[in-house]
This record gives sequence, C-alpha cells and structure tokens, in this order.
Amino acid sequence: LLVVRSKGRFALATDIIDLVRREFAAGAPGMPLYKQLKTAIETAIRNHAFKSGSALPGERSLAEALSLSRVTVRKALAMLEEEGMLSRRQGARSEIGSRVEKSLSTLTSFSEDLRARGMEPGCIWLSKQLTRPSPAEMMALGISANAQVLRMRRVRTADGAPIAVEHAAVPVRFLPSPSSVGDSLYEALAQRGFLPRRAVQRMRARAASPEDAQHLRCEPGAPILTTERRCFLADGEIVEYCETRYKGEVYDFVFELQR
Repeated sequence: LLVVRSKGRFALATDIIDLVRREFAAGAPGMPLYKQLKTAIETAIRNHAFKSGSALPGERSLAEALSLSRVTVRKALAMLEEEGMLSRRQGARSEIGSRVEKSLSTLTSFSEDLRARGMEPGCIWLSKQLTRPSPAEMMALGISANAQVLRMRRVRTADGAPIAVEHAAVPVRFLPSPSSVGDSLYEALAQRGFLPRRAVQRMRARAASPEDAQHLRCEPGAPILTTERRCFLADGEIVEYCETRYKGEVYDFVFELQR
C-alpha cells in the first residue's frame, strides 16, 4: 500500500485521490478533462496539500477513481512534468516536484523563501574558511588583496533535496570566524547588526559542470541558473558577494513589472 506524507501526516493513497477528486469536481465546466485534472493536481500542490517528493497514485488508480481514461490522466501528468510540478520516475511513478518561486522584488534569504512555501531549508557545508579574496571577490566587495574574507561554499536543500550550490564571501570585519555562521548566513549577519538592506543581482543561464552535477544530482550539461549578487548595508557598504547556481528544473524567478 502506497504511503505518502500529506499536510504533515502520513496518509494512504486513497486520501490523495480524495483530494484530487474534490479539486477536480470544482473545475471549470467545459474545460477539457485533461486540463481539469492538471489544474486540480496543480492547485493541490500550490496549496501545499502534498509534500514535495511525495508519490502520486499510478495512472490506473487515478483513471479508475476519477472515471477517466488513462490517456487523459497521462496527458495531464505530462503537462505537469513539463512545468516542473511533477517528476516522472522509473515504472511511470510520479513524484511531486519541489519547484521554488523566488521573487526578485524583495531581498529575502534562501531560508525565508522556502519556509514561506511550506518547505524546510537546509544546507550541506562544503567548506567554510578565512582566506584572501579572489580577484572577483576583490572587485565585487571593493576590498584590497591584503584583506581577509570568510568564504563559504555549500549545497542548499529544500526538504532534503539539493536545489542550489552557493559560494559566498563576506569581509572578515562583518563575520570574524567560520563559527560565526550556522545554517543561515543572514541570521548570522543580523545578530551582529549587519543585515543587508538592498542588493544588486545579475542572472544568466549556463550548463552544469561535472562538479555542479554531482552536488545537484543532475546530468552534466543540464541547464542551471546562475546569479551573482552584491548585498549592501543601509549606509551603502558592501557586506556580501554571492554566486549561486540553481537547479533549473526546480527554481523559478518571478518578476513584477509595472508601467
């Protein structure tokens, strides 16, 4: 019997089917059935009714429970997979994806973004050391070659799944030692009165290197999004330079545009 986690508890597959059935029944009349099913599952995912990584019942179970053809169910699941809401596993198993939406209109931390979406942030430290700045760090932070920075490399996770690799550098006057930072860099800066107030961020697409692929559990050459961000204090002083490589299939950047 399939067991998944739903709304913080363990539930049988029948509970998942009941959730989808209720959303499906509330769908817009006249809409193609596969679109109604796609919308029903998508709504449940966006409302955090399913935990990321949970397994959906199989195509046959969904088709029989909702009185739909397997072709209709397969088409709905394929659309959700294309949009990153689901991931298909061996044996046609479908899992709830862990896409994260990141708004670029506000300055928030990785941990804040995930908790706001009902996901648990985490990190796997790769290195954390005091060192001389690289040429890129010198230019970004406006410091000399003789200065010291706290350089941090880590894999960022959402509900335990890796979704980003982060390289951050902070001048030592803001964070004096590696032990100054726990799982959240912004919490560490806030405790010392150096929480960033604004940032300038550049974004570009690139292919995953073999090292990226190893950390993000993806294929070398897979699409990733890379951001370079400089963070400033209220007085304009640069407090952090960070390069983050996001797994392209799970991270969405959202822009709000006004005229």
